[in-house]
Amino acid sequence: MIVTRFAPSPTGLLHLGHAYAALFAWQRAQEAGGRFLLRIEDIDASRCREEFVAAILENLSWLGLDWETPVRRQSRHLGDYRAALDRLEAAGLVYPCFCTRAAIKAEIARALDAPQGPDGPLYPGTCRGLSPRERERRRLAGEAYAVRLDVAQALARTGPLTWHDERGGSVAADPLALGDVVLARKDAPTSYHLAVTVDDALQGVTLVTRGADLFAATHVHRLLQALLDLPTPEYCHHALLGDAEGRRYAKRDRSLTLRALREAGRTPAEVRAMASSAAT
Repeated sequence: MIVTRFAPSPTGLLHLGHAYAALFAWQRAQEAGGRFLLRIEDIDASRCREEFVAAILENLSWLGLDWETPVRRQSRHLGDYRAALDRLEAAGLVYPCFCTRAAIKAEIARALDAPQGPDGPLYPGTCRGLSPRERERRRLAGEAYAVRLDVAQALARTGPLTWHDERGGSVAADPLALGDVVLARKDAPTSYHLAVTVDDALQGVTLVTRGADLFAATHVHRLLQALLDLPTPEYCHHALLGDAEGRRYAKRDRSLTLRALREAGRTPAEVRAMASSAAT
């Protein structure tokens, strides 16, 4: 049975692009007689707000979507992510990174040919070579650190990996293109990469539908699935909605939030049509 999901972060009001993504996942489940899940990705305690959680539920219901309950909220399942991180640590596949953002930026600036990833320069691996003794010394000294995945070491463990995208066919996973990604920080017990991979497996998601901006992240998620012995779902990375000038819709576009469209007198049918036409 097909199982899809929509997983917004409650850091602002949903906009027209979110409506398209939610409808896309919901319709795929409806067409196949499958299941549609709603997940609230509320790990970032500094930005997530309960009022936005309430608005998500209200506006999706207004659009005509329904979903299974209870709704999974990441903040209530930190133990699941900790268990996955512990497993990776026990396998020697993660390491503490004591670099500040400023230090990383300076290191990249000094490099003549810093490797580039989808979102800019990659982490240069400064802390990867620290000895176990030095790592422990700095931990005991109370230095703040992030936990990074040693991608090269992980790939040596798994060997070549692939995943299937409905619009791109078979894709050879290339997580090295994203560098040693962060899996947890002191102020955030898990990262998007780790949490979403664990959640999709625990919830039995069989088809991940999401925007094309997350295509690159799937390379890392495929690696984590292999390392944690998790199933690999099908993927469909759909178009991103934007305005006439090609700018992606964002939460700061208040006039295009679902709340604003409702207050302007738009009906659910009209908003659904707007989302559909904007994606074509």
